[in-house]
Amino acid sequence: MPRYRVVVVGMGKRGMHHATAFAANPRFELAGISSRDQKRLDAAAAKLQQEKKLNEGRKLGDLKLSTDARALVATVKPDVFCFCTPPNVRLPLIGIGIDSGAKLIAFEKPVAMTSAEGLAVKNALDKAGVKAVVSHQHRYGEHYQKVKAIIASGAIGKVYTVYGTATGWAAHMLSHLVDYTSWFNDYDPAEWVMGQAAGRGKLADVHASPDYVAGVAHFRNGVRGIYDCGAGAPDVPEVPYWWRKCRIGAQGTEGYAEVHTGSGWRAVTRDGVQSGPGGMDYDHDMAPYVQEIADWLDDDAKPHPLRFARAYHGMEIVSGLYRSAIEGGQIALPLRSGLDEIEGLKRKLPERKVFLTLAESAKEYKAP
Repeated sequence: MPRYRVVVVGMGKRGMHHATAFAANPRFELAGISSRDQKRLDAAAAKLQQEKKLNEGRKLGDLKLSTDARALVATVKPDVFCFCTPPNVRLPLIGIGIDSGAKLIAFEKPVAMTSAEGLAVKNALDKAGVKAVVSHQHRYGEHYQKVKAIIASGAIGKVYTVYGTATGWAAHMLSHLVDYTSWFNDYDPAEWVMGQAAGRGKLADVHASPDYVAGVAHFRNGVRGIYDCGAGAPDVPEVPYWWRKCRIGAQGTEGYAEVHTGSGWRAVTRDGVQSGPGGMDYDHDMAPYVQEIADWLDDDAKPHPLRFARAYHGMEIVSGLYRSAIEGGQIALPLRSGLDEIEGLKRKLPERKVFLTLAESAKEYKAP
């Protein structure tokens, strides 16, 4: 089996998760890392070298470091170009990955901040014929896997609704909600969406989005998706940690099954009431995500579950919800053209403080 050379750009928390997972997998060689911050880059290299030595009794190979991602890939010539950077620099890094000659580009969600940029990313990847995956890796958690297995088994009957809620704002959380509910619905495409938004505070954030967005998606198979994300989202009392207050599930004719990102799962099925453990765990979730990158590189007939095409449609759903808040009414999918939805929301949303469901959310959102 070939061993694939990897470059990881961005040495923050998520970049380190990716770099560590690639370094730990024997199918990959972590050949280079990059960060614009030299101190962060040096610290990351030292940590990666130490982890490799502790885990395998040997050091990494000739790991190259650079504050210039383009110069680094010109030297390393990676098979996999991975970047974990703030979401406002997607398209330039996709360009570097394509120009590097990489066979696959792996990057963090969201696909893009606007449908205009998302469409540009899609066109660039399509033209280059480069594979891409987007890291919605929490689906590998044992609680997510258990809920999916229950739904797929038919134990809740015919699915008619999927749903996702999160207290974190949309640019961080909504693509996760959309991807996992789409997975529960076997990635049947959405035909239209309708949504509403409130709160301008997070429109100025690097992860720009309204403070609160809620809406519905109608899928081709008749399943309805319901999304509630941000300041006005309901509590998930089963989960104590604010960022992990996410409830994602499916309702069927004979019951329901749902996952709580920070605290296990539960289901009511024709076999009775069930529940079990599970929690968000990057060390656990990243390993299969990375392994399935190798599987897809080995064999085109084994596409990655988190391939770009699925994430792109998820971006269309999110962008459609934003467009509905801007324009009113239902938005047909797939989108036929790109738009800067963030600028549209800045023009549309009134200067009113958002109402909070949880007092704890006041630390992130401007309460009335």
